[in-house]
Amino acid sequence: MKVCVIKERASDERRVALTPEAVAKIIAKGLEVHVESGAGAGAFLSDDAYRAAGATLSADAGALLAQADLLLKVQPPTIDEASRLREGAAVISSLPATGSAEVIEALAKRRVTAFSMERIPRITRAQSMDALSSQATIAGYKAVLLAAAAFGRVFPLLMTPAGTLAPTKVFVIGAGVAGLQAIATARRLGATVSAFDVRPAVKEQVQSLGASFVQVELTDRETEDAGGYAKELSEESHRREQELLAKTLRQVDVVITTALIPGKPAPRLITTAMVREMRPGSVIVDLAAAAGGNCELTEPGLEVVKHDVTIIGTLNLPATVPVHASQMYARNLTALLSEILKDGALQIDLKNEIVAATCVTHAGEIRLM
Repeated sequence: MKVCVIKERASDERRVALTPEAVAKIIAKGLEVHVESGAGAGAFLSDDAYRAAGATLSADAGALLAQADLLLKVQPPTIDEASRLREGAAVISSLPATGSAEVIEALAKRRVTAFSMERIPRITRAQSMDALSSQATIAGYKAVLLAAAAFGRVFPLLMTPAGTLAPTKVFVIGAGVAGLQAIATARRLGATVSAFDVRPAVKEQVQSLGASFVQVELTDRETEDAGGYAKELSEESHRREQELLAKTLRQVDVVITTALIPGKPAPRLITTAMVREMRPGSVIVDLAAAAGGNCELTEPGLEVVKHDVTIIGTLNLPATVPVHASQMYARNLTALLSEILKDGALQIDLKNEIVAATCVTHAGEIRLM
């Protein structure tokens, strides 16, 4: 069975689906691994490192696509890549619920079995496969570094001969994986940190990291779904949330927003009016920019200054930390492979809850959209 890895063609993508470490583990299972020359260059992984791990290198991406039994990618395949895969092949990659309809249809038409790394179920047995969490960890960490670089003051309390410098006040909206890592990173940099989430259950996690939890009384009884994600709030609860955020934002220096609702546009939590009331020189890093943004003034992919507040609409932040992001993604991917590989061949058991949750197309049909 031939497992193939090609270069990621997206202009902002530096990650690679398999590291040499992961290649060696897959080859140990009796599979062949073929890698396009330069596929790991963005993550500082040389062709020689892949050869040493046992991979076969090729400069012809088209030939790799044509011969692949299993294609491994970070980003979704392009329509062209999907059309070059042979019928009956399989692919594992990112395939988000929104924005992937055309490529999913193309994969089904080619009778390609496609697995989405976004759809790994949040169950204990699948934790080692959870790419959303691993990449969110990187994003939460890097978001704080971006904020620190853009902010005009230092983060920690400093006592100097020239006087005492007060610590920066960081406010994190959303205490999921990205938010918790942002809290931990800001604390390590010496900031005073507070956080908000509509899910009361995360209060202890926030406080365990040394941050204070900003809480509001909501009318909704259930604020998270079965997967642990925040639910969309009722109109009254959203009004109360907005009042709390408006009050809090006037008192902080840096805001990291991470609020997302799976399959839907990001909730708009920070309005233009709130930004106008923030301290001059404040910074907002909007990790939900790709889904429309948590801030009304976010411009996806850009850093802008509005009302003396710097708003960073970062996209694909994990790709800016390509070494560790690739390492974590490759480990997630190889863990998923253990669920679908038996005796060196693909075995698609749709009764397996992990396989059923991640298999988007199979046998010419679209199973999930």
